[in-house]
Amino acid sequence: MQIAELVTQHYTAVYRVAYRLTGSTQDAEDLTQQAFLDAQRHLPSLREPSRAKAWVCMIVRNLFRQRVRKPEPATVALDAVVEVADAVPPEGVDRDELQQALNALPEEFRTVLVLYYFEDLNYPQIAAELGVPIGTVMSRLSRGKQHLRQRLNPERL
Repeated sequence: MQIAELVTQHYTAVYRVAYRLTGSTQDAEDLTQQAFLDAQRHLPSLREPSRAKAWVCMIVRNLFRQRVRKPEPATVALDAVVEVADAVPPEGVDRDELQQALNALPEEFRTVLVLYYFEDLNYPQIAAELGVPIGTVMSRLSRGKQHLRQRLNPERL
């Protein structure tokens, strides 16, 4: 598999994961670009081309974790703002409110929610991707959903 093919096939999905993790179009673009650069450097280590999307998404998550641990200096965006990712929030939920609620989550809960709802991975796949037990995935998903419910619809509780 060539890097051009990898980008063509998986750019949109990788960008959506990056956007949901960062909450910013600029940061998502940077993270996506860095992920594909890293993927190009490590392309020979991709053993199963059928898992290329999951592999690049894992690179995105790892890069995001590194940025969360060691924040980069603030920069000023010179380009115009780009359209937000095309993921459609649930009915009655504002896209910006959803992103703000996701941003307020600790990284461990946000990552599990993004993988489950936006990448359509199941519990065993998430557990394998993150290297944690399935029970940990289930509890993080439950706690993350509870936080989102409280944040997005506090009057229903």
